[in-house]
Amino acid sequence: MIKVILLGSGNVATHLFQAFSKANGVEVVKVFSRTVSKDFPETLQTSDYKEIKAADVYIICVSDSAISSVSSQLSFENRLVVHTSGSTDINVLDSKNRKGVFYPLQTFTKNKSVDFSQIPICIETEVPSDFEIIEKLAKSVSNSVYLINSNQRKALHVSAVFVCNFTNHLYTIGNTICEENNIPFEILQPLIEETAEKIKSLLPNEAQTGPAVRNDQKTIEKHIDFLTNENQKEIYKILTKSIQNGEKL
Repeated sequence: MIKVILLGSGNVATHLFQAFSKANGVEVVKVFSRTVSKDFPETLQTSDYKEIKAADVYIICVSDSAISSVSSQLSFENRLVVHTSGSTDINVLDSKNRKGVFYPLQTFTKNKSVDFSQIPICIETEVPSDFEIIEKLAKSVSNSVYLINSNQRKALHVSAVFVCNFTNHLYTIGNTICEENNIPFEILQPLIEETAEKIKSLLPNEAQTGPAVRNDQKTIEKHIDFLTNENQKEIYKILTKSIQNGEKL
């Protein structure tokens, strides 16, 4: 049985707790939370570092800026402490404990359930002998586990911002344009789903369609003329140029 302690009570901690609670051979024995959270059994929660008991793995699930502070306040030594950040180096963790990373690559919202078995988990340990327990813990909840070092993880996190956060912002712009013209955004749903489906079998550049890749200048100019929002115009121009220049940008 792998005993786990979660430090934090936000989105990542909540989803990890739900996943570990269903996993075989894993037990969450304590959740450190500054305030009582309804997302965890009250009997498991504490706001006192002194009440953090012995465990096999301590998972810090807090904002990137707070990781170092939380790890330095832990009163024990030579135990396996990991963080869940995609953009933070393993060495931000306090050196009094053995360091690791347990990074689930997904966007999390507390009230939106996810299938954890489909979520890639990127793991790293400072001490090679710790890798086995982190790998076992990751495989208890996910079918996709990858050894990713800190530098690779930074690249992965930047890539994730492009394919997830920026893409979602483009959905927001598309929704705004639809609303302004009395069009239900749901009309675009099949197109969005097909675009996502295609890159399962094609490289993204191979799946690219639209006026930019066709160099259809007349349509591009019509679109720019149609847009009245200067921010939308600029984004359209930048993305069009990026598509046409390919890897040059």
